[in-house]
Amino acid sequence: MAKRFKLPSVDPFLLWLVGTVVFASVLPARGAVLTAFDLAADAAIVLLFFLHGAKLSREAILAGIGNWRLHLLTLAFTYALFPVLGLAAERVTGLVIDPSLAVGLLFLALLPSTVQSSIAFTAMAGGNVAAAVCSASLSNLIGIVLTPLLVTLFINSGGAGEMDGLGSVQKIATQLLLPFVAGHLLRPLIGKWIDRHKKLLQPVDRSSVLLVVYSAFSAAVANGVWQRVGPFDLGVLLLASAVILAIVIAVNGVAAKAAGLPREDAIVLLFCGSKKSLVSGVPMAGALFAPAQVGMVILPLMIFHQLQLFICAWLAGRYRAEGEAAAALPPQGEAEALVRAKAIGLPIPDECRPGVTANLELLTRHAKTLHGQNDK
Repeated sequence: MAKRFKLPSVDPFLLWLVGTVVFASVLPARGAVLTAFDLAADAAIVLLFFLHGAKLSREAILAGIGNWRLHLLTLAFTYALFPVLGLAAERVTGLVIDPSLAVGLLFLALLPSTVQSSIAFTAMAGGNVAAAVCSASLSNLIGIVLTPLLVTLFINSGGAGEMDGLGSVQKIATQLLLPFVAGHLLRPLIGKWIDRHKKLLQPVDRSSVLLVVYSAFSAAVANGVWQRVGPFDLGVLLLASAVILAIVIAVNGVAAKAAGLPREDAIVLLFCGSKKSLVSGVPMAGALFAPAQVGMVILPLMIFHQLQLFICAWLAGRYRAEGEAAAALPPQGEAEALVRAKAIGLPIPDECRPGVTANLELLTRHAKTLHGQNDK
């Protein structure tokens, strides 16, 4: 019976994100109201990165940190391959769409990997969860410092974006880095409480992003974002995102085989090395770009984020199905014994069939019994 192709379920956050953009387009915040939303978004970002630091378990990092080859490969995908593809996409798409949107494609390529979804997809697919925690956390920790440097190098120096270099560094330090470090240093005191209330604190991630998106798009609407962005631009962004993601996934598979990674580690490389963080990217865009430009810059990231979730959910389902199918098969020695027994015409008793208690010793004993009966 042919298997039906099952589409991944839609993440409810996607609906909230789209709804926030629509709401900001119809009822944008202005004047003092926009200032209040900006202050609320800043406070939410500080809390968000404080909690990220507090949730970062040193035990989990130590459990997976020894797998340095996997982590180096993941970082190479995140901060080497992606930026190269982002530069190419920015140059090509900048010829046909608004330059700020093209800069957004480059910006997303410079961001760290996701944390929660990378770990979740790795667990769903049957990968090395401890290594995924380490790779994703390391990517984000490095990204707090490295992403602003890469943005300064590739965007600010090229004149592609409107940035205040010193102001951006100060904002990154005060809004992202210092809260993250403070949260991690306080983990011995508050870590257990946070671990017990993960579900209660989970909305902080998404509400922070929604606040920043609303304030950013409110400013963008005031500057005529929807007069500058049309269906053609959105189509180009979707196509560029799909091409970038397809190349990364393809190279990922080749690299995993070339490096001889076991299946569990190859899954980690796939999900940690092919994704970009919306949760980190939106606050960073707010810190690195002029308010009027943020909405345009994060639009490609929002499109890429949803595309990566859709594709990775489908890939995780495939890996899980393959893992379950492989687990249902007898071990290699048992499978070979069954094949040999069938080839010479031996009847296979029920207790020797795959998935029950088949093993080479049992089949050999059964063969000897039949041989003795034939001799008699």
